[in-house]
Amino acid sequence: MPDGGAKRSAGKPAAKSSAAKRAAQPGTGALTRKPARKPAAKPAGEPAAPATGVSAARPATKEPTAARAAAPPKPARKSALAAVRAAAADPGGSDAGLPAALGSPGGAGRLSVRKTYKLFIGGKFPRSESGRSYPVTGPGGALLAQAAQASRKDARDAVVAARGAFGAWSGATAYNRGQVLYRVAELLEGRREQFAAEIVRNEGLDLSAADDQVARAIDRWVWYAGWPDKVAQVAGAANPVAGPYFNFSVPEPTGVVAVMAPAGSSLLGLVSVVAAVIATGNTAVVVASEDRPLPAVTLTEVLATSDVPPGVVNVLTGRTAELAPVLAAHMDVNAIDLSGVALSGRAELERLAAGNVKRVFAADEDWAAPPGLRRLLAFLETKTVWHPVGS
Repeated sequence: MPDGGAKRSAGKPAAKSSAAKRAAQPGTGALTRKPARKPAAKPAGEPAAPATGVSAARPATKEPTAARAAAPPKPARKSALAAVRAAAADPGGSDAGLPAALGSPGGAGRLSVRKTYKLFIGGKFPRSESGRSYPVTGPGGALLAQAAQASRKDARDAVVAARGAFGAWSGATAYNRGQVLYRVAELLEGRREQFAAEIVRNEGLDLSAADDQVARAIDRWVWYAGWPDKVAQVAGAANPVAGPYFNFSVPEPTGVVAVMAPAGSSLLGLVSVVAAVIATGNTAVVVASEDRPLPAVTLTEVLATSDVPPGVVNVLTGRTAELAPVLAAHMDVNAIDLSGVALSGRAELERLAAGNVKRVFAADEDWAAPPGLRRLLAFLETKTVWHPVGS
């Protein structure tokens, strides 16, 4: 007897698979393969396409026309870096190949960067707290710059900075101070042309005379740089006494010194009064020449980038008649140099300086003459030490 499964298969047609149903119904999404298109018949004589399935190569580009062939080839585009390297490889050549931004400073269409002449207090370059400035003109009346006009508050801030730097500067070894000052001379030498140009503009000298003044200023600074570790041998002594004691006289720095810079010698005179003060361990608050302050501000840029600690030298620009009385009467200023003040104004400043018994120094010198020890020793105190002789 046939089984049930045989009866069912015999009574009904076999069911089609789902794949077969989809293939039988159009539009059901079955993946039916379309017959490949026959390539169009090509005219006689044309070669047949390759049968590898890879598309034939594109035809070659057209031949250049006569005008295009006659045109000169375009020069290769230079990058800015390549132009700089080429200029560096040929230092004597022109900079015509450089980009406009890298060309000569005086190139056409370029705006020069104007220098801002600020104060120098505590190793920083602030503007005056009053916001004031005043015009600096050359001998012919041409405007050179707008310099910061320091106020009484700026003078007091400078004294605070100088007092804060006094302990470390006076406590440094004399040899170390000499090395620091010599470093300043090195940087002055590197800016020799800049200082000469500013003296020409500010004082009206010719370039040769200005360069000679810069050379003298550098030599003057080197001269003072050699004195810090020798001044004690000149100004100090071992004194003979009647008794079993050693007696020594030792020079020590006075403290904070206010300096009125010479009005006529904007660099050589300035160097002569400043270097003499700081070489022996003092700190300085300097009032630059009122009419010729530009070299003084440039000197502060040298000091800021040398090894001179912040606050050792502080430079104010502005009206001497406004700043000198404030510094002369300041109770934390130990000495004042009135070399840059006219004779008619010194008596009143000396009277103000007597309030805390300041040392007062004033001398009208020929700044081109060789320096002496008078200015170097003017701001030193002598400490006397007694020590018993041991058995």
